[in-house]
Amino acid sequence: MTGEVETEDEVLIIKRIRVLYRLRAPAAARDAVERVHRIHAEHCPVYRSLYKAIEITTAYVLEDEPPAA
Repeated sequence: MTGEVETEDEVLIIKRIRVLYRLRAPAAARDAVERVHRIHAEHCPVYRSLYKAIEITTAYVLEDEPPAA
């Protein structure tokens, strides 16, 4: 997670938050991961509490998980 802070009236204000999820899952789960990523913010209490005041963006990196032996 990274953020950007700016000064307003000599007070530090968080303006933007960027969240990067690093996920390890089988390639077959890619569609499910994309679907969940598209809708998760509307069910996240933190996002719902902050999004009107702070720009929040999310992205993910999906790493293939090797099949179980």
